[in-house]
Amino acid sequence: MGNLYGYIRVSTRDQNEDRQVLALKELSIPEKNLFIDKQSGKDFERPQYRKMVRKLKKDDLLYIKSIDRLGRNYAEILEQWRMLTKDKDIDIVVLDMPLLDTRRGKDLMGTFLSDIVLQVLSFVAENERTNIRQRQAEGIAAAKAKGIRFGRVPKPLPENFHAVYQRWKSGEITGTAAAKECGMPLSSFRYRAEIYEKAKLS
Repeated sequence: MGNLYGYIRVSTRDQNEDRQVLALKELSIPEKNLFIDKQSGKDFERPQYRKMVRKLKKDDLLYIKSIDRLGRNYAEILEQWRMLTKDKDIDIVVLDMPLLDTRRGKDLMGTFLSDIVLQVLSFVAENERTNIRQRQAEGIAAAKAKGIRFGRVPKPLPENFHAVYQRWKSGEITGTAAAKECGMPLSSFRYRAEIYEKAKLS
């Protein structure tokens, strides 16, 4: 038997990986063989994952807590799984799904069952990612409809903005001159003037 490895992934730097770390440490995996990525599972361009794959050798055993920790892209999960088990010739154990243990059922039926479970779980992982994105988009749209703004809070208008705006609007000064007097780029002045005008009309 080869070496034991563990792969851990959390979607953001704010998320805590302790639960996954504890589950894998109980399996006596050496600390140096635990690889942790803190980024989205949309693809496999993750530094620690790539580093781990380079280290894996024939007969090594890789543990992951759940299939969505490997990734959330259906086609790529299947591709990576086959690359690891066929090209690298390692075994994989998914702790939350005992059926996904390539050490068992090396016969045709075992492989068939494992493939079915893998395809279903990979589909579920990607579907969940799609649903999350849809819920986020719907949430943002609903918030915008309520007038909630996103992004940086705009700087307050300079005290002379109203007077400068009136002179610019009447054609007394150019947009460039108006922007200079307000201490902002021309594009910013035009943008703020447009918002200012809409606010006056509403």
